[in-house]
Amino acid sequence: MYYQSKKAIEWKKKDYTRTILLFALHTLIIIALYAIMLSVNAFKSEVDTVEFLTRPETIRNLLYVAISVLLIGACIYLYFYNENRDFILRSKNIHMVFVVIEVSIVAMYITGFYLNVKSRPFALCALLMLLLINKRSAIFINGVTCLYMFMSDAFLTVSAVSDITVYSSLVISYTTSLIAIYIVSKVTSRLKVFVTGFIIAVPIAISYAILDFDMFLRMPYKAVLDGLWSGMLSVVLMMAFLPFFEKVFNVLTVYRLTEITDHKSVLIKALIENAPGTFNHSLVVSTLAESCATAIGENALLARACAYYHDIGKIKQPDFFTENQKGYNPHNELTPELSTDIIRSHTKDGYDLIRKYHLPQILADVARQHHGTLPIRYFYAKAMKYTEGELDIENFSYPGPKPQTKIAAIIMIADGAEAKVRTLAERSHEKVDAAVREIIEERMDLGQFDECDITMSDLDIIRKTITNSLAGVYHDRVEYPKLRIGRRD
Repeated sequence: MYYQSKKAIEWKKKDYTRTILLFALHTLIIIALYAIMLSVNAFKSEVDTVEFLTRPETIRNLLYVAISVLLIGACIYLYFYNENRDFILRSKNIHMVFVVIEVSIVAMYITGFYLNVKSRPFALCALLMLLLINKRSAIFINGVTCLYMFMSDAFLTVSAVSDITVYSSLVISYTTSLIAIYIVSKVTSRLKVFVTGFIIAVPIAISYAILDFDMFLRMPYKAVLDGLWSGMLSVVLMMAFLPFFEKVFNVLTVYRLTEITDHKSVLIKALIENAPGTFNHSLVVSTLAESCATAIGENALLARACAYYHDIGKIKQPDFFTENQKGYNPHNELTPELSTDIIRSHTKDGYDLIRKYHLPQILADVARQHHGTLPIRYFYAKAMKYTEGELDIENFSYPGPKPQTKIAAIIMIADGAEAKVRTLAERSHEKVDAAVREIIEERMDLGQFDECDITMSDLDIIRKTITNSLAGVYHDRVEYPKLRIGRRD
């Protein structure tokens, strides 16, 4: 699952050159794969490989395929350039897309080579694209991969292949992969994904039964077995390859989001043990962030994960933060300047820790951005008491950067609102709303949202969502009467 701000990044000439060259490189790799597949097919058929490969017909077919691959590569480039331009601005994303395609082509070829074309993992590429990028890209790349395999079946076979086999394979691979996309998009557990393998098998079996009815009448069980094998193989291979792509390309999936927010994960466990107050604060912020993200159409699971890690840097010096203190405040023995340095260092410390443990970049970015360039008012005011002249408030402010995404802006607001509302003597709905409104307006006045694409409408929705949530969390409770009740015998 790829996430980015909707704020467009301006391309330079070197960006165009680099992206085009990377697309050309992977196009050549696919052409090379086709050449290898053709050679293996010739060797398997026990024909004179050299003689076969030098035939005018073979050269013509290979040339046709090469030109088609180039055209398809151009179409992929145009798709991402127009639909998700910032995605391909990062070289690793281009590599990831094509590695998924190349792995899928090889997997389907090997399956067809050793088993039969009807048992191929048709949905493999679509499922990986769905989890690694998004549904729209999965649908498009699924069509592309189906075309790649169609060309392989139609032009790279040594012996004649019936039209019914070639075209039915194209139809089945495309339709079943689409079904798989819409089914798996609603699943958030790795274990439950295996069940989808059986669901995918149903349309494959039905399609083969309809398209090859004579075969179905003779061996009805074969259509079922082929469908079952294709569906389960797609899911098994997807689950096998997914951790590789998550780690190598540092991509967030719904499964990885669940794993990194588990209380047994390394950094979260350290936060619980070393800074329990910060952890409890992060839990409340995660609830707020998740609700806000849902309300404005952002990724709720991602917002929750970012909230879990936004204050992770506090585990380096937990006792210097109020929520972890137990009566003793070490800041009483420090100068305001030194206290400021310690407090604001937690954003960079958080960034460094997240990167050290190879967690997704978006988590590190939010950890660094969630205070933006806000001033640390308490220590600024404290320093003013000891200074006769003017003080530069920038020396008592966070270093930034300001929030670059809506998720980062949500965390900034939720973090400040939770801390402020907790200090209120009266926590009525009106008081909470006023406090949250003050938090948002203060950050607007200080230009903290200038570098992200959040709107006034979004901010209003966020305010209402946080108010309703915090008013529920910190609501007044009925005072229970003090009664001594005897034990029943």
